[in-house]
Amino acid sequence: MRAARRIGLALLAPVLTYLLAALVGALWPGRVAEVAESGAAREIRLIAGPIHYDVLLPLTPEVVSRFSFVEAAGVPIRHPEARWLSVGWGSEAFYTRTGTYADISLPVIWRAATGDSSVLRFEALGILSEHPAIRTLTLDEARFDALVADLARATGADPRALDVAGHSATDAFYAAEGHFDLLRTCNTWVADRLRAAGVPMGVWTPTPYAVTLSLRRFGHL
Repeated sequence: MRAARRIGLALLAPVLTYLLAALVGALWPGRVAEVAESGAAREIRLIAGPIHYDVLLPLTPEVVSRFSFVEAAGVPIRHPEARWLSVGWGSEAFYTRTGTYADISLPVIWRAATGDSSVLRFEALGILSEHPAIRTLTLDEARFDALVADLARATGADPRALDVAGHSATDAFYAAEGHFDLLRTCNTWVADRLRAAGVPMGVWTPTPYAVTLSLRRFGHL
């Protein structure tokens, strides 16, 4: 019985250490790019899932122009009912093969945890209803433009759509820059992108809870 307890504690210790580090990382200020405040207020959305955060950009003319390349892959950002562009980053193996949580397998989890190439998922969305998982951030125009430009660069100079099935009728996957692993997750990527646009966030936010905590810590919620 004692041996089993010790084994259980040994297995649990790394998980608890990871979560504790995420808590500290969410509260500890990360390095923020210097962006001079200017222009009118603009709103973006962040939407939280059980394991993942996405950035939602309003489909303004400048956003449509920046991301026009996704139309060739079937993302209808000029559709009359389209209002938002969802942008999410993650492990290629995990993100492209798990349309639902029932699709998750141990090999896919292992590959994502130990290191995988990354992809971006773009999806056109219509009018959003109020929901607790949707967070609204207000940025000045300079920071909004910096964020849009940074997200548009995440596919590299030559955006390449992947020949894989999407999760909806209005999304597509693209090869992305950067490497995914347990230390650099989809959630740390979101915080990194915000800091690169001059928005204060914690230094390390590997879980959705860490992102939410960091948003509250730095006064965005």
